Amino acid sequence: MTIAFVFPGQGAQTIGMGKALAEAYPVAKAVFDEVDAALGEALSQLVWEGDIETLTLTQNAQPALMATSLAAMRALEVEGVSIDKAAFVAGHSLGEYSALAAAGAISVADTARLLRTRGQAMQSAVPVGEGAMAAILGLDLEAVRAVAEEAAQGEVCQAANDNDPTQVVVSGAKAAVERAAEIAKEKGAKRAVMLPVSAPFHCALMQPAADVMAEALADVAITSPAVPLIANVRADAVTDPDEIRKLLVEQVTGSVRWRESVQSMAAKGVTEFWEIGAGKALSGMIRKIDRNLTSRQVGTAEDVAAITAG
Repeated sequence: MTIAFVFPGQGAQTIGMGKALAEAYPVAKAVFDEVDAALGEALSQLVWEGDIETLTLTQNAQPALMATSLAAMRALEVEGVSIDKAAFVAGHSLGEYSALAAAGAISVADTARLLRTRGQAMQSAVPVGEGAMAAILGLDLEAVRAVAEEAAQGEVCQAANDNDPTQVVVSGAKAAVERAAEIAKEKGAKRAVMLPVSAPFHCALMQPAADVMAEALADVAITSPAVPLIANVRADAVTDPDEIRKLLVEQVTGSVRWRESVQSMAAKGVTEFWEIGAGKALSGMIRKIDRNLTSRQVGTAEDVAAITAG
């Protein structure tokens, strides 16, 4: 059995995530303390006792989800499961930062600050209401790319997330994305769902945010990860720090090639995926990508106990 550790992206956040882990494992609480100190605010208090609307703001959700993932990782380490149990790490969008922090390529404090900057930059790149995203269900990537091209009509409209064989997300100018949703249904999509997001992520409209991240990443120490990263925009393994830095910038405007990333890991011998952190969205995608792959969630103290008992 070959294992990959994968880390969730935005949308998995819930109030209270990671709290039981922090209560059960001092090393898990230390992660939240380190993130609070890096940001100069009590983000952990928002995560555990705040309101979901504030937590869901991009600038809060991104570091909060990373902190929860790293808390789970530290709890696993206490129980004897280290990062080198995995053959690869990967993350969905912001989860790529969690993966790199878990693999020791970027410090937790630097990762928290980068994600706060990334969240703010992505939010401010496009005025609220001018961009949108929609999940197209029941059409494959090539079909959705054709839909996006037809819908663009001079505006930005791109396939942003290739999540699994049944779901591709389009992103871009609001009117163009709305056109894409209608065209997709005409082309046989089962559903086209406008997503409740505050900005059009992973498309060309995010270029101002990519510029901000290029500057922010230039000042951060990045080392080779303990295990290879399967990068979002390449869907293949990378270990070189300079390449990782470059790909993290490209990721802001580039597509999240999650389906291909999972297939790449499977082709390299991975048979089991551990979803480290909040929720189980990635596990659901993995099952749709390849029924022969298994997955398990590691986001609570009970999950950690179940793995170490097994």
